Amino acid sequence: MDMWSAGDATRRAVLGDEHVDRAGAGATPFTADFQELITKYAWGEIWTRPGLDRRTRSCVTLALLTALGHEHELAMHVRAALRIGLTEEEIKEVLLQTAVYAGVPAANRAFAVAQAALEFDRNEEDGDGRTG
Repeated sequence: MDMWSAGDATRRAVLGDEHVDRAGAGATPFTADFQELITKYAWGEIWTRPGLDRRTRSCVTLALLTALGHEHELAMHVRAALRIGLTEEEIKEVLLQTAVYAGVPAANRAFAVAQAALEFDRNEEDGDGRTG
């Protein structure tokens, strides 16, 4: 399997078909090369490496996104973490661990973003009709 195909399959398994389809449909001539780059290299080269399982990669990703203050990506990866089997308790522990090493302000904001993403995910499961 080539790197793009492996990346696309992994990206879909972690983020879900809807997200990947939306990202692809939203690509423009200006952003298409970036979509190809992240599919091939972030998802095809890094997320498929055998050295860490997806749960561990997800924990690392949550910690880094928290530390760097990337809230939009954090919310997406909280939902992805649930999709690949992390529990809310495990997500909480990652954020607590990050608070000590990356700073309380970053973790404080991450808890707020994660809480909103978790509530959104629960509402989706309850079938409240909201769409993401």
